Amino acid sequence: LGRYLASHGYVIVNIQHKGTDSALWEGKPGHPWDNIRASKISRKDTLQRFQDVPFVLNSLETWQKDYPSLGKLIDLSTIGMSGHSFGAVTTQVMAGQSLGKRKRLYSLKDDRIKACISYSPSVTYNAAEDPSHIYGPIDKPIFYMTGTHDHSPVGKGYDYTTRIKIYDHAKGPDQYLMVLEQGDHMVFAGSRGQLGENPNRETHERIIRLMALIFWDAYLKDIDQAKQWLLNKSSAYLGDEAELTWKNVS
Repeated sequence: LGRYLASHGYVIVNIQHKGTDSALWEGKPGHPWDNIRASKISRKDTLQRFQDVPFVLNSLETWQKDYPSLGKLIDLSTIGMSGHSFGAVTTQVMAGQSLGKRKRLYSLKDDRIKACISYSPSVTYNAAEDPSHIYGPIDKPIFYMTGTHDHSPVGKGYDYTTRIKIYDHAKGPDQYLMVLEQGDHMVFAGSRGQLGENPNRETHERIIRLMALIFWDAYLKDIDQAKQWLLNKSSAYLGDEAELTWKNVS
């Protein structure tokens, strides 16, 4: 996905999150997913993951000056952010999703980010919380992508119907939701993890790449033709492979 977008002129920056990255399973006996399930990610590690994002954006400003020949390729006025699974949560927080509980909600939103894609969007509230208080503050265009087989690799009873609750309660402008028929959790990651082969993988990956590119063209390059394609012509392209819905609450 990153190589595909880069081939169309986008600068891709992948963030490494110490404490919530591959160190959770690398070098440990057993299957990686079992190790992830057994991991205890602290609130401190989670908050530091979120704080990595503004740190990297600040660093890019310095890097751009230190390496002008490459820095000139970066337009820091048109920043988009995307992430998969835990990365989707990180993306949603940067887009305005609230943190905390009840009357102690707070935001870590970064207004330098113009639009977002949330691959396998993930909920973070407990049953006692009002989801509209958590996801309602999202105020950036977001494209949520999931699939009918998008079950959580770390917990039972968590499927795509849980994931779409974020789309349901977000009140930002231009919220898109695409549900891939038989799309699973790992189709957005470029690897299979503990899942078996999916006969739809190649088709789904092609759809994900194209839909992501057109969304970025619409909301980072402000190409109206791309937005109109998403709204009016994408259903014909997707056919029976996926369903796209859109809302604009703000």
